[in-house]
Amino acid sequence: MLPHHLWLPLVAFGVAVATTWLAIRYAIKRQLVDMPGERRSHKVSTPRGGGIGIVVSVLLACFAVALLYPAAAVPAGVFAIGLMMVAGIGWWDDHRSLPALPRLLVHLLAAILLGLLVWMGSGSVIKALFCTLLAVSLINIWNFMDGINGLAVTQAILVAIGAAFLLPFPYALAGLVTAAACLGFLPFNFPRARVFMGDVGSGALGYVMAGLLSLGMSVTEVAIPVWLMLPAAFFIDAGFTLLTRIFNGERWMQPHTQHLYQRFVKREWSHSLVTGGYSLFTLCGITLAALFSRLSQGWEWAGGVIWVAATAVAWFFLRRQFFIKDES
Repeated sequence: MLPHHLWLPLVAFGVAVATTWLAIRYAIKRQLVDMPGERRSHKVSTPRGGGIGIVVSVLLACFAVALLYPAAAVPAGVFAIGLMMVAGIGWWDDHRSLPALPRLLVHLLAAILLGLLVWMGSGSVIKALFCTLLAVSLINIWNFMDGINGLAVTQAILVAIGAAFLLPFPYALAGLVTAAACLGFLPFNFPRARVFMGDVGSGALGYVMAGLLSLGMSVTEVAIPVWLMLPAAFFIDAGFTLLTRIFNGERWMQPHTQHLYQRFVKREWSHSLVTGGYSLFTLCGITLAALFSRLSQGWEWAGGVIWVAATAVAWFFLRRQFFIKDES
C-alpha cells in the first residue's frame, strides 16, 4: 500500500504543473484575460482558466482509484462526472459569460450526484440532503472567495490536508491527492499571480472540497460540525457577506468587494499577508478539529459548533471595527 501513498500524489502534482503551464499559453492565445477594475483586487491584466490543471489532476486520480480499488470504481466515476459538469460549465463561462440560472442548475445536478453517493455510502437521507446543499454552497463559496493571489488554493490545500488527517486509509488518499494537485497550481498563483483559476477552477475546487467533506461524513463517525471546522473561514466570510447584502436590499448576485478579505486588501494589506492570515486561522481550526475528533461525539459537536460560532463572532468584530466605514 505504501507505493500508492508515494506515486499518486506525486503524479497529481506533476500533471497539475504541466496542465497549468499549458493553460496559461492557451489563455494568452485566446485572450482569456481578467482586466483590473473597481470590483477586482488585482492591478495588472492576468490570464484566467489555470484551475483546469487541478481539475485534470483530480479526474486522472479518479481514474487511477477506479483501477487500484475496483470496489470504488462506481463512486469515483460518479464523482468524476459531477466534477466534469461543474468544471465544464465554468470553462464555458470563462469563454463566454453565462446567466446565473444555467450555472446554478448544473451545480445543483452535480450536487445531487454527490448526495446520491453519500446516500449509497452512509444510508442516511439526512446526510445526503445536507451534502447536496453543502456541494452547491461550496461551489459558489470557492468562486466568491477566489479574488486575491493564493487565497482559494491555499485554503483548499489546508482543507484537503485536514480531511486526509481525519480520514482512514485508503480514503485519506483523496485528501493527499487534492492537496498535491493544488500545490501544483500554487506557484503559478502565489505570491505573484501568473494565472487565475477562472470559474473552471474555482467552482470545481469547491465541488472537490464538498466531495472530501462528504466522504468523511460517509465513512467516519466524526461529527458533522468537526468537518465544517475545516472550511469555516470561507463559510463565514462568504455566507455572512451574502446575508448582509441580502438584508441590505443590495443586488447580491452582482460582483462586489465586500468580503472581509477584500476589505483587508482595500486597506492596503498585501495579498500575501491576507492569504497568510486566513491560512493561519484555518490551521488553528484543523488542529482543533484533529483534537476534537479523538473525543466523544458530544464533545465533537460542542467543539465544532463553538469554533464555527467563534469564527462568526470574529467576522462581525473585524467588519465592525475596521471596515464599516468602507461599506459601499
